[in-house]
Amino acid sequence: MNEGVRVVDLFRGVRLTPTQRRIAHCLVQNATSAAYLSASEVAELAQVSQPSVTRLAMALGYDGYPALRRKLRELVSPTIDVAWPKPDGDNELQLALRAEADNLHDLASRLHDQERLARAGALLAASRPLPVLGLRSAAPLAGYFGYFAAKVHPDVRLLDTGGSMLADRVDQARAAGATALLAIVLPRYPREAIEALRAARADGLSVVLITDSAVGPAADHADLVLTAAVGAQLVFDLHAAPMALAMVLLQALCDAAPAEAQGRLEEFERSASRRQLFVS
Repeated sequence: MNEGVRVVDLFRGVRLTPTQRRIAHCLVQNATSAAYLSASEVAELAQVSQPSVTRLAMALGYDGYPALRRKLRELVSPTIDVAWPKPDGDNELQLALRAEADNLHDLASRLHDQERLARAGALLAASRPLPVLGLRSAAPLAGYFGYFAAKVHPDVRLLDTGGSMLADRVDQARAAGATALLAIVLPRYPREAIEALRAARADGLSVVLITDSAVGPAADHADLVLTAAVGAQLVFDLHAAPMALAMVLLQALCDAAPAEAQGRLEEFERSASRRQLFVS
């Protein structure tokens, strides 16, 4: 069995910073040799600082790197017989994608009851304009949602940059008649996003939140919380499940005002055909 696959399991279920994930990825990629390296040698291999290696060990529940190294040696020893739930031969990339598929299956199982999703869709459909907030890692998801939402909603306002203007833009949306805001807040939970949610609710906006955990730092500042797990097995997060949830929420928005959504879609298709926007 691939030693790297054994090492991957050390990091399952543990929220690591990007630097810590870089070290973890390095340990997986070099499992056999890394088990016999010092903390400084691992730091050099991963091109990080030595204290970062120590912090990774402590984040995993060890007293320091020596204790983690002992565990690594146990895992890469050919005499250790470890039972694995995944197929033999899977590497760490395959395992990461299998875990992401599990996140999608979990999301699908929780959509059996659509009442909360329907409420969220109705809130967003009724808001004119509809502000969509997503900062840092959530900005691409907010943009993706906003691009398609603009085809069925008359006034979508994308809020994907922070700074002093963010609060102004939330205020402007509220003054223009907005009654709800969609926020996508993902690890590592930008402080500006949390503050924007707090301000939005203080202004009377209903907040619909897409995030990875119902007990995360953003959940306390939302009226409706929709969750989808974030994959954390690679150096940077995988967002397949949150993106799927965003598209499911957009479906709920369309279902809340089906006649209007269909009318706007048909108008867009006529316009696209007239302007020859697409090649097929």
